[in-house]
Amino acid sequence: MADIAALTALIEPEVQALGFDLVRLKLFGSGDDYTLQIMAENPRTKQLVIEDCATISRRLSDVLDEADPIEEAYRLEVSSPGIDRPLTRLHDFQEWAGHEAKIGASEIVSGRKSFRGVVNGVDGEEILFTDAKSGDVRIPFALVDEAKLLLTDALIAASMPLSSDGADEFETEE
Repeated sequence: MADIAALTALIEPEVQALGFDLVRLKLFGSGDDYTLQIMAENPRTKQLVIEDCATISRRLSDVLDEADPIEEAYRLEVSSPGIDRPLTRLHDFQEWAGHEAKIGASEIVSGRKSFRGVVNGVDGEEILFTDAKSGDVRIPFALVDEAKLLLTDALIAASMPLSSDGADEFETEE
């Protein structure tokens, strides 16, 4: 399997050159069924539209074909992080302060490894978090295994789509 740090070093500058931020890079699968998943966002909107995904995909396809950093055959998947997005960078926890999230730690923090509650921001290299069960905790960012926002009405309101063009329209009976 390919080295994720080397893949990130290859891919992130290409994504940034297009004006986007890399949110997450993940290579998963087994045997002859691998997927290289790239999540990116427009730094102004925190979203991508389908044309953005296509632009990133074309650029990365050329770069990956030339560098050939992955020995196995794989599928390239480029997407927006979505509403219930993963929180992968320290500044994500500051930007999404006030929203509910789940955090899994690689080691025990304040007697737990799993947290569910409200992100309160960051202090240095620590995430300030109010866990529903244990109250206020400080979680070292280096110990975050995985984290994602939870789908709530407040998150939906904060993540309104850029445009509803192309969305299905439904007629209702009165």
